[in-house]
Amino acid sequence: MKSFNQNEFNEFIIEQDVVGFFEEAIELKSGRMANWYINWRKVSEDVYLFDKLTDFIISFVESINLKPDCFCGVPEGATKLSLLSQFKWAKMQPNYGLGVYPLAMARGNIKEHGDAKDKYFIGTPKGRTIILEDVTTTGESLLRTVDKLLKMNVIIIGCVGITDRNELRDDKKSVKEIITERGINYYSMSNAIDILPGAYEKAQPEKNIIKQVEAYFERYGTREIKFQCLE
Repeated sequence: MKSFNQNEFNEFIIEQDVVGFFEEAIELKSGRMANWYINWRKVSEDVYLFDKLTDFIISFVESINLKPDCFCGVPEGATKLSLLSQFKWAKMQPNYGLGVYPLAMARGNIKEHGDAKDKYFIGTPKGRTIILEDVTTTGESLLRTVDKLLKMNVIIIGCVGITDRNELRDDKKSVKEIITERGINYYSMSNAIDILPGAYEKAQPEKNIIKQVEAYFERYGTREIKFQCLE
């Protein structure tokens, strides 16, 4: 497996239009109005691109010296990510064999009947577990998954966000802070503030849109962002 390269991953994000801009602000799940987006759907719907993304995930995990037994994705955005990452990771290990590595999947909706252990998962996470999330904004979905696993006494060795929107929650905490409060490390493979300038160079949106993006980060960001085109 090739070593993780941050610049190469950021270029992959920009090339695949994962980050882009809206002429008119839209309402996010968080209730915030934004003129910019992060969306991994195009990549997740193409086998070739998805294969590349999961290779990036595995090389990133290796780069931060995590050695999981299980990847578990936040439903629904990271479900496919975790399944394919787990499959590829397990087959790379020298002890790969029958009964060694679980294949876990979190349910989007709670199962109201049947065995209690199947309430939240189809295949329960076991061993040292990494939780994957595609995009982190306020981290609520990620936090719910973390809390479910902690109640089940699952050993969480880290949470990995594919792209962090670099936003503060209403309580003025970052996603990293709220996860760290649970005694768990949070890692982001990419950050919106680092990627948006390159996305601007590719898309060349109107300058008034860029002004709105800067204003958004002044209000919600973990730090401000400045575009050279407005200087």
